[in-house]
Amino acid sequence: MVRSKRKLTGAHYGIRDWLLQRLTAVVMLAYTIFLLLGLLFIPKDYAGWQAFFSCTIVRVFTQVTVLALLAHVWVGIRDVWMDYIKPLGLRLTAHTLTILWLVGTLVYSIKVIWGVA
Repeated sequence: MVRSKRKLTGAHYGIRDWLLQRLTAVVMLAYTIFLLLGLLFIPKDYAGWQAFFSCTIVRVFTQVTVLALLAHVWVGIRDVWMDYIKPLGLRLTAHTLTILWLVGTLVYSIKVIWGVA
């Protein structure tokens, strides 16, 4: 039987992570441009912004952008933990705390964007 000499540790660098980082960056860039254009065309008062963000398509785009941001953060911080935290227990703890923080952020974003009480 031939055994592979593949390393099972490391930050899992690869085309999938690279592509995910680029795609999420494009989503965030598109949202930033969208908001900058909103600054030009939306009335600069509370009612104008409230009307803008009450539109379903804006809420969906905002939520998709938050998901893209969280995926972008996960790939980046996971690579940092894999590269710089060598003890397995400490690295697992860092991964777990990061996942909990990202899930909490997602839940809070849903509450804020969709007005869920």
